[in-house]
Amino acid sequence: THRAALRYGRYTCYLRPDTRLDMMYMPDAIRAMIELMQADPTRLLHRNAFNVTAMSVTPAEIAAQIRVHLPHFEIDYDVDPVRQAIADSWPARLDDGAARAEWNWCPRHDLASMTGDMLEKLRGPMKTA
Repeated sequence: THRAALRYGRYTCYLRPDTRLDMMYMPDAIRAMIELMQADPTRLLHRNAFNVTAMSVTPAEIAAQIRVHLPHFEIDYDVDPVRQAIADSWPARLDDGAARAEWNWCPRHDLASMTGDMLEKLRGPMKTA
């Protein structure tokens, strides 16, 4: 979505705008793996199997956040029944309470910070005239 926003100013989404999915920005996912490997093993009741999550968002919420940075961004919806059925079968929110309790997991990125960071990185280094 973010790459299409920068390249084309629009994106066609194959899910309904209100489809809520659990998401995590990759830097948080990588950090979660490292933190788990470094965690005090005496605190880990679940050993090395944990749910971790950061945000539960919809395509419409993602589009609205992109518009904060790119006001002319447009999204349209061409719902694919197969993809929608898969998304509907996933939980809207994972319970990461064990990770938070046993090794103090806490994501650093929410939708706003993820979107800003992702768009900045996708733009690449700014060229000076």
